[in-house]
Amino acid sequence: MNEPPLVTRDDITAAAQRIDAHVRTTPIIRMETGAFGIQAALVLKLESLQHTGSFKVRGAFNRMLSADVPPAGVIAASGGNHGVAVAYAAQRLGHVSEIFVPRTAASVKVERLRRYGARVTQVGERYADALLASQARARETGALEVHAFDQPEVVAGQGTLGREFQAQAPEVETLLVAVGGGGLIAGVASWTASEVRVVSVEPEAAPTLHAALQAGRPTTVPVAGVAVDALGASRVGEIAFAVARRHIERAVLVDDEAILAARRVLWDELRIATEPSGAAAFSALLSGAYRPREGERVGVVICGGNADPRTLA
Repeated sequence: MNEPPLVTRDDITAAAQRIDAHVRTTPIIRMETGAFGIQAALVLKLESLQHTGSFKVRGAFNRMLSADVPPAGVIAASGGNHGVAVAYAAQRLGHVSEIFVPRTAASVKVERLRRYGARVTQVGERYADALLASQARARETGALEVHAFDQPEVVAGQGTLGREFQAQAPEVETLLVAVGGGGLIAGVASWTASEVRVVSVEPEAAPTLHAALQAGRPTTVPVAGVAVDALGASRVGEIAFAVARRHIERAVLVDDEAILAARRVLWDELRIATEPSGAAAFSALLSGAYRPREGERVGVVICGGNADPRTLA
């Protein structure tokens, strides 16, 4: 099997320069000692405040700005957040967009896709079904494909989050990152390059990277659970798997109850609104799936804020 292309720090720096005018520098919060009963120095990165409510716009803009977009525009498959990001970036850059999502996609995300002018097709029950349909459509139209997690330009764009976080909080020695298909953690770990411990956090119901590391190769797994619309890729990306073998220290799993509990804590204690996937990395700390040593400087990426407000109370 051919090795996938690696993403370098130079690629990520170039992406940061390319997308700078189109994305937000999202804030961090340094928590007080002992916050949430955890005796570690916690820093939260609020990427949930990014345009479209997730980190995904970073990769979407970098992919489009790195390519010659044809008149047919861009096409993507998504559980929701990636599609919203692609539609938003396409609208900002003057391209047409076509987005394929599974029927299980959250209605709040489908509504936002249409608001950004995308042509939306709902097909199948999982992201993998939407991906196959989008690839067939791309062959028909010639539109530029923007993969949710397994393209070098997308990974480099997501890596700008790691670059930005390290500049904001250079003291952080461990980073917790939620994983679906692996584009975000691949970009972050490509930037930190083992200078910072990177820990992947996945739902027990969607253990894509965890299963791949156990098997020694990407493998297809069944996916379900409360975060399936955002972390429901059934197979980790080739780029993410290659990066994980080099730079990801540990892969931990959290159950749905832990994710929902972390989401409630973020809302109740900090008034941070997240979708379940956005709280997944934080849930590893609250549940004990990752136990930092006393005084460890831990960064947590709060990666998605596309929550239905009615579910927060």
